[in-house]
Amino acid sequence: MDVLKTAVLVSGGGTNLQALIDYQLQKGDSCPYEIAIVISDHKDAYALERAAKAGIASAVTSPYSVMGAEVAKAASRDEKRLAVSDAVLDLCKKNGVQAIVQAGWLTVLSGNILKQYEGKIINLHPALLPKFGGVGMWGHHVHEAVIASGEKESGCTIHLVSSECDGGKILIQKKVPVLPSDTPDSLYERIAPQEHEAIVEGLLWLCNNI
Repeated sequence: MDVLKTAVLVSGGGTNLQALIDYQLQKGDSCPYEIAIVISDHKDAYALERAAKAGIASAVTSPYSVMGAEVAKAASRDEKRLAVSDAVLDLCKKNGVQAIVQAGWLTVLSGNILKQYEGKIINLHPALLPKFGGVGMWGHHVHEAVIASGEKESGCTIHLVSSECDGGKILIQKKVPVLPSDTPDSLYERIAPQEHEAIVEGLLWLCNNI
């Protein structure tokens, strides 16, 4: 069986990365994907420890690590995004990566990586796109916005990554109710298990479509 070599991009705790690792361990030789490398745009992301515990190679592509401190300080947001994106592309090529999963990854990818991996990058977003997407809509900011809007349901979305932030074809959505008593934390706790299922389903979709 051909196994899809995958890079998982992370920025924080890595619970969705853990879901992918757990599925791979559970399926063993019958798993259609292999996590070849975990890449973080934050050097202190706990997800890097999860990768280490699972024996998976990892790398850091923060603007400071790929550009150097002085250059990064003076760089624009777009320059930082491009530098990080190019560093991710380089790592993916060196590791024979065929597909990319953004699992709580906060840097908006740009440049050549979007062409080289067109149709082969998925992102997990913690809301029901196209609502509550775009720049600044991540983590607790999304859940705060959902509650403030009076929405009756929320959830998560897996979509193909395009040049538009949180754009791209929607592949999977899972829904949960928004309760009158919800806080951003309680809403997240209800959505998180759905995210863990959706991220695995999304990568399996790539396995079947690449």
